[in-house]
Amino acid sequence: MIPLIRKLRIKFVALSMSLVSVVLACIFFSVNFSVQRSIEAISRQVLYQVIQDDTVPYSGREDRPDIAIFRGEERVLLPYFTVNVWPENGVAYVTGGTYSNLEDTAVLRDILNECLRQEETEGTISSYGLRYLRQDNGMYEKIAFVDMSMEQAMLRRTLLSYLPIALGAFLLLLGASVVLSRWATAPVEKAWRQQRQFLSDASHELKTPLTVILSNAELLEEAGLEQRPARWADNIHSEARQMKSLVEQMLTLARADNMTAAPVFSQVSLSETAEDCVLAFEPVAFEAGKPLNYDIAPEVLVQGDADRLRQLISVLLDNAIKYGADGGTITLTLEKLDRQVRLTVSNPGDPIPPDKLPHLFERFYRADDSRGEKSGFGLGLAIAATIAAQHKGTLRAESDAVSTRFIFTMPLRK
Repeated sequence: MIPLIRKLRIKFVALSMSLVSVVLACIFFSVNFSVQRSIEAISRQVLYQVIQDDTVPYSGREDRPDIAIFRGEERVLLPYFTVNVWPENGVAYVTGGTYSNLEDTAVLRDILNECLRQEETEGTISSYGLRYLRQDNGMYEKIAFVDMSMEQAMLRRTLLSYLPIALGAFLLLLGASVVLSRWATAPVEKAWRQQRQFLSDASHELKTPLTVILSNAELLEEAGLEQRPARWADNIHSEARQMKSLVEQMLTLARADNMTAAPVFSQVSLSETAEDCVLAFEPVAFEAGKPLNYDIAPEVLVQGDADRLRQLISVLLDNAIKYGADGGTITLTLEKLDRQVRLTVSNPGDPIPPDKLPHLFERFYRADDSRGEKSGFGLGLAIAATIAAQHKGTLRAESDAVSTRFIFTMPLRK
């Protein structure tokens, strides 16, 4: 699959599932809130029911029967107890409920103290898992307590019953999103394939006439023409060479896109490859007035295609010489890391704005306002990035006031 189309499909699915997740989360929390409010309403029903029941004081021997609240067809039993409190003398005793052995206990005193410290008529005592309701009866205050553990158990059970439904809906929508992503990107994929095929075919077809033009221009130059016609022939030759270079670069990218002419991997000494490239570019750098220094670690072995790695390094050196500051020193370093090899080509010059760095590896992109009008088609770095990806490596750019650096990393040979 085309990497661009794959990324587009992944983005489509990710965006769709993000929206689905938000919707499902809203539904889930809405249901949770609704169920919680419903269960709390049941607890309050019990509180209001028992606080209105004025029976004889709780004796510790005769408990009141369980009070049932029906939620649909479900009969819900909530443990409770009631207490009468005389604030003036601090007397309190249990008047009824389903709890036993609470009278004159430290637990009851703690519960009452925490309840009386709160000013609200209704509230909760989290430390004991109780919900309370207070009623002022003049000389004394009646307080009803109900156990919240039943609430929490019902809430957990309800939510757990909804989780499989939510998960099933998520998986179903994920499958639908994947299918829709293929359908939505099918026209884009078709157009992309046609564009790549056209680029490949056009590049092939242009090579032959360009070769003829170059051959005829060379013959004209050797024919001893007068000065003006000779200049015209030289212009034809120069422009034809540039066109041939562009066609070759386009053909290289077309082959990479079409996965044809796959690189032939073997053991490669990246140290020797880098040295060969440096030696080849030293005269070019010297002629441009930009010294070329290098620091290459010995015996750096990788698994790759020697010709393509040489092309990558050549692109980086050519780019540094073209866009480096006049008189500035071009530096190439090759170092061996723990499991990787890192090759860095740097040149001094005006810094590239951070917002333009990610675009340097795009085809036909040139940061002209920061790097000046130089010769080239904006394909060299795109080719270098493609070669880096073919070798399971990365190529990135950094730029500051000191220098602009292109850093290539790839795995060491295992």
